[in-house]
Amino acid sequence: MSQMPTDVPTTTVSEVADDAVVIDVREPDEWAAGHAPNAVHVPLGDLPDRVGDLPDTDGGSVPVVCRSGSRSARAVAWLTRQGFDVVNLDGGMRAWEASGKPLHGAEEPRII
Repeated sequence: MSQMPTDVPTTTVSEVADDAVVIDVREPDEWAAGHAPNAVHVPLGDLPDRVGDLPDTDGGSVPVVCRSGSRSARAVAWLTRQGFDVVNLDGGMRAWEASGKPLHGAEEPRII
């Protein structure tokens, strides 16, 4: 999962519901600072060992997110090869926050 993929399925923040289930592959400190309300936290480095913790994708594509979209693109490339129906959230949590979508986490949630 170390190389940056160039062609992965992608979605935009405006196409994702505020309460959508998303897979967040950021590190624990990033997650604690602020995350999407229904995000499932699986850091990128833990992904191969935690596929059993991922939400079901049989009902449609599940967005994968990081801070800006690079780590999540690697996760999407790998998960797609494993048979998961996932898409990279373009712009990551920075775009999520900038669009005014809700954040959960710290007392004053923010994206770091």
